[in-house]
Amino acid sequence: MNVIRNIQMDLNRFRSRVVVVTFVILIAFGILCLRLFYLQVIRYDDLNAAAESNRTAIVPIVPNRGVIMDRNGVVLATNYSAYTLEITPSKVVAPVEEVIEQLSAIIDIQTRDKRRFKKQVDESKSIDSVPIRTRLTDDEVARFAAQRYRFPGVEIRARLFRNYPYEQLASHVIGYIGRINQAEKEKLEDQEDAGNYRGTDYIGKLGVEQSYERQLHGITGVHEMETSAGGHAVRRLRSSPATPGNTVVLSIDIKLQQLVEEMFGARRGALVAIDPSNG
Repeated sequence: MNVIRNIQMDLNRFRSRVVVVTFVILIAFGILCLRLFYLQVIRYDDLNAAAESNRTAIVPIVPNRGVIMDRNGVVLATNYSAYTLEITPSKVVAPVEEVIEQLSAIIDIQTRDKRRFKKQVDESKSIDSVPIRTRLTDDEVARFAAQRYRFPGVEIRARLFRNYPYEQLASHVIGYIGRINQAEKEKLEDQEDAGNYRGTDYIGKLGVEQSYERQLHGITGVHEMETSAGGHAVRRLRSSPATPGNTVVLSIDIKLQQLVEEMFGARRGALVAIDPSNG
């Protein structure tokens, strides 16, 4: 049985389909053009700034904290260098947790060290190196150096720590430094000083260390690094050196302070020195 096809009807149907498909393609192309116009013209400034931020990373340079002296130039608070074991997450090949477990077999890493490390990693970029253990002994440094090849992304660096040569003497006057807590962090943000504390966890807590915090802390420097899509540092774009903190000279005489504290012994009190002739 022969089927007689209506060629004209088939041709009209084909033309209708071509028109519909062409119309759909034109609409899709128009939407694509509008989207490109929106991204490349209207939102250019925002997206360009975001892309530039992803391309670069700011690595802070922590300044040396200022020295505290008595009236005669005797050093009451200074800095000393010690070795710190640090991990750069972006350079680690294996999972960070596994690396830490392997390091624990070589260097004593406590649970509190792991908690502090995790907190700092969450607050930093992958390009930043984060300390997992501070103040390593010479023996620990030697043990790690012998197996350094096993741990890409893990390094030992020299860092500065606070030292009080006279220990407890005049501690109520000199004060001390400690880790920045949440309340202090919020206060720094309100004062727009948070950027000056990038890369450091310490701040003055009491006495002169707290009262003269701004003078002692110094100004944090920066390395601006170009990074790859994976967060790896490619090259240094620019660098601004850190400005060390100022030296603070007190009016007290530490030798006299020592004599007075020995005289008081375990008793509590205060001593005021005056000129008997005029009061």
